[in-house]
Amino acid sequence: MIIFRLIGESFRFAFDALRQNKLRTMLSLLAITIGIFTIIAVFSAVDTFRNKLQASVDKLGSNTIYVQKWPWSFSDNYPWWKYMNRPQPSQRDFVALRERMENAQGITFEISTSDRTIKYRSSSVEGISIWAASQDFNKTWNFELQDGRYFTENESNNGSPVCILGADIADGLFNGEAPVGKQVQILGRRLTVVGIFKKEGEDMLGTSLDKNVNIPINFAKGVLDVQSDRYGPQITVRGTDKVSLEEVESELRGLMRSIHRLKPGEEDDFALNKTTIISNQLDSMFKMVNIAGWIIGGFSILVGGFSIANIMFVSVKERTNIIGIQKSLGAKNYFILLQFIFESITLCLMGGALGLILVYLGTVILDQVADVQVVLGLANINLGVWISVIIGTISGFWPAYSASRLDPVEAIRS
Repeated sequence: MIIFRLIGESFRFAFDALRQNKLRTMLSLLAITIGIFTIIAVFSAVDTFRNKLQASVDKLGSNTIYVQKWPWSFSDNYPWWKYMNRPQPSQRDFVALRERMENAQGITFEISTSDRTIKYRSSSVEGISIWAASQDFNKTWNFELQDGRYFTENESNNGSPVCILGADIADGLFNGEAPVGKQVQILGRRLTVVGIFKKEGEDMLGTSLDKNVNIPINFAKGVLDVQSDRYGPQITVRGTDKVSLEEVESELRGLMRSIHRLKPGEEDDFALNKTTIISNQLDSMFKMVNIAGWIIGGFSILVGGFSIANIMFVSVKERTNIIGIQKSLGAKNYFILLQFIFESITLCLMGGALGLILVYLGTVILDQVADVQVVLGLANINLGVWISVIIGTISGFWPAYSASRLDPVEAIRS
């Protein structure tokens, strides 16, 4: 009960100081407010940006491996010409993997080409991407259809002239008409629309299917050189849910080395790319951004700490006679010490609360004006509170200690 009374009195003293010296206190709290605002704003922006990037990465599949010519992350001492001399993943590799891979729930051979035009009667949409893939594309990629269906196995095997359109392409071409069953013109050929991808919206990595057209790889063979470097051929392997990514990667590496007839000790002539590579790079990048946020906000908090310490020294000076009376009535040193430390913490919490309110208002304004949803997470709110408590404790300790050591007779006389 004594502790609660002590905390209550500390709050009362803090609010009395604020009421009696509003301008002085607010100016002193300004640095704490700016510091908390800077740090929490930076961390909230980083968390929002990171979550969006991670959502884009997760769409690639956490248990998916991409067999490609080029790695997503380059080692420092690997000569570039070795990458140049690597072969592109081929359909022969794909067929061999499909026959021999045991821990895969889906394997596809894919190519892509961008900046193409699709037409329907007098309407056209430019700047689209065309993906040609084998039958298991619906097993290796996360997507939903809002209309129609996916390719049948016969359509994929026979290379039928069918396609699935992204939501933005369907809106641009058909203007409200039902797209399924209509014929569109792509790559100089006429294809029948059998399905429409569900609208996904823009993401940070450009993995949205909204402006994509998917066609069977066997149909693409008749109009494109599917082994050409410019179409980026790749093999996508999604492991089974019961098997770890490391096991899938180990099996896949062994099979690819066997298919390419690489001797023991020879370097791989292919890259096995996975989303953990991107996630690790994101961790490194955002770690540096967080450090920068701490440095920028740290200076403001440091200045704020000195300001709070200055207020507390002034407060001790103004209440010296009161401290003497308290000690003469039996107040212990620790009681005086805690009283001023709690007062310092209270002042810092007020400054931190103002900083958090400013961050929240900033998120609301960005959401309304720029349609950017910045998330002020509970972890960042807790961080702001704890920073305020720590700075308040450090800033208030020496003034509180000096107050607790005052001689009661000298204090009353002053």
